[in-house]
Amino acid sequence: MAERLTGSSVEESPEPQPSTSRRRYKATNMAFEEMVEMVSILRREDCDGKKGPYTRPNMRKDKIMASVVTTLEAKFGTKRSKEQLRKRWSDIKSREPEQYW
Repeated sequence: MAERLTGSSVEESPEPQPSTSRRRYKATNMAFEEMVEMVSILRREDCDGKKGPYTRPNMRKDKIMASVVTTLEAKFGTKRSKEQLRKRWSDIKSREPEQYW
């Protein structure tokens, strides 16, 4: 009987499901060179949408952030999430305007 219980419990246990949550990256301090590169890309691509009305502005911003993520990883070897970069961009614009310029 003990063999039946262990055998059936093994069969009934589901396979471990892969995590569907987003990958999280440890938030580390951003180097000044990284910040300068990020700001230059976002200003060049008009991430704030100041140069005109755009169709689907959120999709446009998402594509721009994706390119910023890949560029920063290629140049500096640091993988950062889009959310981290969005927060940093917001902080730079609102709290640190002298660094923005």
